[in-house]
Amino acid sequence: MSSAAQSTLQVYERWARAYPPVPHNPLMLAEQRLMLELLPQVAGTRVLDLACGSGRYSQLMVQAGAAHVVALDFCTPMLSQVSVAQRVCASMMQLPFAESVFDCIVCGLALGHAANVREWTAEVARVLRPGGSLLYSDFHPEAVRAGLTRSFKDEQNTAWTVPHELHSVATQREALVAAGLSIETVAEIRAGLELQESFPGSERFYRDCHGLPLVLVVRARK
Repeated sequence: MSSAAQSTLQVYERWARAYPPVPHNPLMLAEQRLMLELLPQVAGTRVLDLACGSGRYSQLMVQAGAAHVVALDFCTPMLSQVSVAQRVCASMMQLPFAESVFDCIVCGLALGHAANVREWTAEVARVLRPGGSLLYSDFHPEAVRAGLTRSFKDEQNTAWTVPHELHSVATQREALVAAGLSIETVAEIRAGLELQESFPGSERFYRDCHGLPLVLVVRARK
């Protein structure tokens, strides 16, 4: 495991106990709404919840009628919270599955943990069946460039920031095409537009960051 991946793992191990399997802030609520709007038909299908964390999307896939859901994450304390899916502890960069075994792959807010986006998309495409769909979200590269971070405080009130690799939209598009995936939708959640809910400090945030893309959501098909 690379030093960056090890650092990310340590942060999530710290966060796991307080990380619920539901959206816990306005941005995650907006991200989930958009993801569900773009979700392909999954009833009766085999779905991979990639980098599942505490299993937020695993629960939603079961509720949507998926026949079989596999939840994969490299953080055991996070994965231990998942109760509705088959759990697999592994890296999203080296998937322990045969080729063409999933009808749909869903990945929420995790692409920024991939050191190499081309390797990530190639591995995703490998395990996705022909005609299958990939739906993923991530923190927008423009938000990362603006200095926004994911952070939290642990039980000792120590502040932690989640490491994030910046992958431009152009780089993501190129990687998807190189992996043989056809891009169907690219959508954004922007401050003060798609995201307008109030939260502590929101008035200043929306004033300073109005229009800034915060989340990117992409749907592609093999």
